[in-house]
Amino acid sequence: MERVKNFKTYVGLSALLIAVSAAFFSVFGLSKLFSGAALSVVIMAGSLEFGKIVGASFLYRYWDKINNLLKIYMTVGVVTLVLITSAGIFGYLSNAYQGATIQFEKQTTTLFYKEDRLVQLEEDKVYLKDELEQSIASLPENYITAKRNLREEYNPKVLAVNDEILKIKQEIGDLKVSLVETGVDVGPAIYLAKVFNTDIDTVVKFFIFILIFVFDPMAISLVIAYNRVLEEDGDTLQVLPKIAKKLDLITDEEIEPNPDDIPSITEEDNLIGKGGRIGK
Repeated sequence: MERVKNFKTYVGLSALLIAVSAAFFSVFGLSKLFSGAALSVVIMAGSLEFGKIVGASFLYRYWDKINNLLKIYMTVGVVTLVLITSAGIFGYLSNAYQGATIQFEKQTTTLFYKEDRLVQLEEDKVYLKDELEQSIASLPENYITAKRNLREEYNPKVLAVNDEILKIKQEIGDLKVSLVETGVDVGPAIYLAKVFNTDIDTVVKFFIFILIFVFDPMAISLVIAYNRVLEEDGDTLQVLPKIAKKLDLITDEEIEPNPDDIPSITEEDNLIGKGGRIGK
């Protein structure tokens, strides 16, 4: 019996914790979405969350007793509230993710730009060298001065490109170090993105959808399970004597006493019960 009570407590506590957590994420997620009336949204969403839990319990307990119209309406209402809760949870978690990665995304965008710029500079350097070689090759062999002048003309351009390439490489190195430091908060997401050969946003979105899939539906399921445990707990109290009889621990007479064994109330007993006194 003690185990039954403990299990009932565990089911009820888990249902409460998950339902409250889902409500918290949903309410504050919706308040972020409608930040112009955050307090009003918190009150409204909180009321709907409480109504969803009560509605699910009501449907489970009185499913066979309520009319079809109320049954359909409340079922649609609970399912709709589950979807709204899921949307609120998605908003809350995605907002938290964006807040944690905004600096990381800025640095990543800058890094991509620098890397593209480096590729372009490398191509410019190759183009200048090719142009210089073609210009020298087009001159006769005895045009030594002209060839020297061409080299003197192109060398500053090549050196300028080299200097810019070195500068870009240094900036890329600094950005990569900063990305390592900034990416500590989203390190697992970065690692998984590399494992699955995709971007971080896709990985995080996937995990958010997994959480949504099990979060609020699990809360509703545990609420219904808790109602079921309460029902079975009540039924257990009624069937315990019958179980004991099957185990030959008690007899039928102990479950339902024989009417002949119930002592009759005599007139003398009535007088004693009323405070009467009978002399010997």
